[in-house]
Amino acid sequence: MVCLVCDASLFIIRGPLGVAGWQAWAVLLAGVAADLALAGAARHSGWVALAHAIVFASGPILLCPCTGYVIGNNAGLLIAGYRAGAWLRTGPAVLALAATVIGIGSSEWIGGGRGAAPALILISMGVTGLLPWLVGRYTTARRAYIADLERATEQRQRHEADAVRRAVLEERETIARDLHDVISHHVSAIGVHAGAARLSLPAKGLPANNIPADGEGDAAVRQSLGAVESASRSAMADLRRLLDLLHARDDEAGQPGLDNLDELLGTVREAGLPVHLTVHGDVREIPGSLDVALYRIAQEALTNALRHGTGPVEIELDRRRTEIVLAVTNKVSAARPDREGAHRGLAGIRQRVTLFGGKVEYGQLPEGPRWRVRASFPLEVA
Repeated sequence: MVCLVCDASLFIIRGPLGVAGWQAWAVLLAGVAADLALAGAARHSGWVALAHAIVFASGPILLCPCTGYVIGNNAGLLIAGYRAGAWLRTGPAVLALAATVIGIGSSEWIGGGRGAAPALILISMGVTGLLPWLVGRYTTARRAYIADLERATEQRQRHEADAVRRAVLEERETIARDLHDVISHHVSAIGVHAGAARLSLPAKGLPANNIPADGEGDAAVRQSLGAVESASRSAMADLRRLLDLLHARDDEAGQPGLDNLDELLGTVREAGLPVHLTVHGDVREIPGSLDVALYRIAQEALTNALRHGTGPVEIELDRRRTEIVLAVTNKVSAARPDREGAHRGLAGIRQRVTLFGGKVEYGQLPEGPRWRVRASFPLEVA
């Protein structure tokens, strides 16, 4: 629009509209159309430059009898050359440059007559045709160079961030491995030896006057050893949470937890075993490893129910203030199950529960042919 306004205003003020008749109007309208074409898509820049070259060369032919004429697309020709140099590939850009330079040279030669100075024609071709084209090519090259620099910088920063992340993860895994191999071993040994020492003491307590005599101070020793056991269990719980934090990876998909119970129950129902889930208590945040353990216990109990059960399965998840309890109950057939396979699954459940300092109970209920697995895990409460 700027080119159109400038070119049209200049032609109307200084052009031969009142002298040349329809030829002047033809040049004016052709210049307006060529300037409007500058608003088109960048892929048409070559054709737009060709149109401007034709309009620029046609002006002297139509207006040659008039003196002091003005071409109708002076500004538009400059921008058309710039667009051709900036947006086209090398081959089309060179063709557009050639068309523009030829149009400018033809206009200067026809308008100035055969006596026009060749040097002036070449200067006009360079200033009006070549210079805008070179500015366009330079702008494109500079833009591409800056884009390459930004892309290289972004890629380098991404690689550096990945390297730092990998180094942090490796260091966290090293720390977790050392904690597990050294500290957890010693803390567990402290708890085991304290428990063994407490169990080896006689069951005789202190007298009424609370003065230890004749070996009656064993109750105080038992109390101290119990405190050592309790402290070691608390230390192991804190250590497990720390190991969960150190082993956590931001880019891992994550193991299934209680949030995936519905998918597990859907799979069991598709296998033909009806399952009902009952949840008690408020939802609260639990350690990630405990979340995975609860899911695996439910999965193992449902697998045993599929193998040896005959009726519906009742799953109860009780989120209490100081513990979380998972119970799975199902009917069993009169025939004795595959005890080896069942015991392997129960041994895995027992190992998972023991790891978190919990309790597990399993067996046949007295009120009928029903089997229950009940696992409880203590929770730290502030």
